[in-house]
Amino acid sequence: MRQSSSHALLWGIFSNGNESPRVGLASGDHILDMAAVAELGLFNFDVSVFYEDHLNPFIALGKEITNGALSQVQSWLDEPGAGPLADPSLWVDRKTATVHLPVRVGDYTDFYSSIEHATNVGKLFRDPENALLPNWRHLPVGYHGRSSSIVVSGTDIRRPHGQVKPNHYDAPKFEPTSRLDFELEMGFIIGKDSELGKPISTAEAPDYIFGLALFNDWSARDIQKWEYVPLGPFLGKNFASTLSAWIVPYETLEPFRVPGPKQDPEVLDYLQYEGNHNYDVHLEVTLTPAGGEPTVISRSNYKYMYWNMLQQLAHHTVNGCNVRVGDLLASGTISGKDAMSYGSLLELSDGGRKDIVLKDGTIRRWIEDGDTVTFRGWMERGGLRVEFGEVVGRIV
Repeated sequence: MRQSSSHALLWGIFSNGNESPRVGLASGDHILDMAAVAELGLFNFDVSVFYEDHLNPFIALGKEITNGALSQVQSWLDEPGAGPLADPSLWVDRKTATVHLPVRVGDYTDFYSSIEHATNVGKLFRDPENALLPNWRHLPVGYHGRSSSIVVSGTDIRRPHGQVKPNHYDAPKFEPTSRLDFELEMGFIIGKDSELGKPISTAEAPDYIFGLALFNDWSARDIQKWEYVPLGPFLGKNFASTLSAWIVPYETLEPFRVPGPKQDPEVLDYLQYEGNHNYDVHLEVTLTPAGGEPTVISRSNYKYMYWNMLQQLAHHTVNGCNVRVGDLLASGTISGKDAMSYGSLLELSDGGRKDIVLKDGTIRRWIEDGDTVTFRGWMERGGLRVEFGEVVGRIV
């Protein structure tokens, strides 16, 4: 089966029928079974990594190997008839395959790097006149999340319970969240171990980034509001986060670099960088009620981020904290300047005060049981299009 070389190649883990999970490369509507390709004897490295149920051992081989394998597959696809990859048995229909969490996430850090989002939330939760806290423009704010509850796209999410406090006069109650929200984010996967006590500079950071994937950091806003002072997110966040099954290699983003927003005041030396390190990734969120049709409720773009990946990783490690292969660092909610580009219902509904009207006339302010939230992302320039794997989650 000839695969079009115009499709970007995305790394992931899949299984087909009764076969065990293994490494695959998604290309358009199909998946290239890399374990089957390995049996052809075409690679000069330890191909046992393609039989693993997570990408970590393959990623740990280093970019010379991982990018080399990607380039080799692409070169075969560019040959007439797809060269050695023309054998239909090497390919699996993407629609019928089962996908799995692509990496074994060791540690997960979530940032708060969109100035539009931070400003909107600050106005709702704190002070409309002084929305940003004093440190926000000086460092990439982040917190350590919970990796055990990260699930692959397509996994149903159970509505969480916790303490909520409706107003200043009521005692807290234990009940299901009534303000369930999504957060439109981009995650990046660490591709190289660092040494404890040795910071990673912004210049070194690209060597440590394997790839990017769409990410939904589900949030229970009523639980979050009551608990977050003084130490920040806890039960309002750690019940579930959804990661795409497919990872876009970092180097694939090269043609889509754009300048980031001007940072004022000037950042400290360790956060300075050279070149453009924001990326023009179009993002879309749809909400589909049970038995209903999808409605696009947000269109945003990854290029809006105030703090970029290099700065996030440099700040994360500047105190000597080490990172390991498979660690996940997420951007925080990605919001733009207009209301349609907000990356959460908290912003889209103005804290639950504004109706969001779906195609069938249904009203939403927060996510209800049976609702499905879907993220999609793509990059497009000069006839080249790269599609990210979608992120889908249904609330039960």
